[in-house]
Amino acid sequence: MSSGLLRRRSATALWVWAAVAVGILGTVAAARILGLEDFGVFATALVAVGFFQILLDLTVEESLTKYGFRYVAGEDWGRLRRLFRQLLLLKLVGGLLATLILVALAPFADGLFGTEGLRTALLAAALLPLVQSSENVGATALLLHGRYDLRGVYQLVSTSLRLGAILLAAPHGVAWALGALVVAQAIATAGVSVAGVVALRRFPAAASRPLAEDVPGIRSFVLQSSIATGVVSLRTTLVPLLLGVVSGTTQVGLFRIAQTPQTGFAAASSPARLVLLTEQTRDWEHGERARVLAGIRAYSKWAAVVMVVAVPVFFVLMPWLVRLVFGEEFDDAVAAARVILLAGAIHFVLGWTKSFPVTIGRPRLRIVTHGLEALVAIPSTVALGAEWGATGAAVAVLLSTLVFAGAWAVVLVRLRSELRGEHGGTLDGAVAP
Repeated sequence: MSSGLLRRRSATALWVWAAVAVGILGTVAAARILGLEDFGVFATALVAVGFFQILLDLTVEESLTKYGFRYVAGEDWGRLRRLFRQLLLLKLVGGLLATLILVALAPFADGLFGTEGLRTALLAAALLPLVQSSENVGATALLLHGRYDLRGVYQLVSTSLRLGAILLAAPHGVAWALGALVVAQAIATAGVSVAGVVALRRFPAAASRPLAEDVPGIRSFVLQSSIATGVVSLRTTLVPLLLGVVSGTTQVGLFRIAQTPQTGFAAASSPARLVLLTEQTRDWEHGERARVLAGIRAYSKWAAVVMVVAVPVFFVLMPWLVRLVFGEEFDDAVAAARVILLAGAIHFVLGWTKSFPVTIGRPRLRIVTHGLEALVAIPSTVALGAEWGATGAAVAVLLSTLVFAGAWAVVLVRLRSELRGEHGGTLDGAVAP
């Protein structure tokens, strides 16, 4: 490994970890400033925004990454530019639809969740999907140059702006805090969008030309990726929304606190996942499939060793950590946080599952595996959440995570058999028994 590549990977890790740390500080600041009940309203509004954003904001980033690297490898600069223009338009349309749905839902929010203030909170946050819609398109342009380190920088800028917004506006109430988040996100999105334009212009100049025979594949990829992301949203955002309906917004706030261990583990693996997405997609398009599979196996082993050490420590320290970071009024989140810790550890080991379907051009794998996860999570949340609140929802998440892990075990066995058949029984040792 060259020293330049090592420095870039190290810088990516530092920037991304710093970004997530600042994001967690934002949650801590909101919880401490707003208090238990208002933080529940704040968290519920953001969960609702996230649900409709993921559901309606078309997932084009994966197609941009997959076909973008294909066009870069083939030096097809005209199609690369056409691809970005057309998929950016789709992102903007999806963001607009999500915003309109949130505005339409707001008048019914207080009655649906049995609390006051949620209507105003949703209206204040409704523009978030629209102002954020072009952010990942700009970031993808950086990935095509292999500059995942710069993407980490912009993540840190974005989370820092959001933290500043919370610190300045939360003392004035939930609506002010959410409105300030919209402004902060608009500034962050403008910055990364400009960087994306600059990155695209660094490729050789060429007139835009039709995508032609690639259109069906791109359309299918976008559709499958969007469905997969929508299915993922059933677990990540619909679960707390359902918890709010059956148990109230205060339980949503406690559940949000309980998710902190999972957020932390996701932060720890995020740089590795970003590197995997960029480098493995490039390697796959150049035919180096053994290298891709070997990288996944190495990551899984490393991640498992880390979790074996980390999970017992955090499990024992959880009560102290919750009181120290969030305050004693959030003590009821401890049991849920311990359960989420276990689910987060499993997702940490399986962190490569987010990028791998994109790398090999099979986004439907995410639909199947996350679909099974959602089928367990949704009814379990309604039943267990109504009985035990945030702790019940956490148990539902753990059960669904175990199903998700089992589904991917089956997928890998089938994929290894398929690749052995294509390569005469082995794949340069990467998938040999």
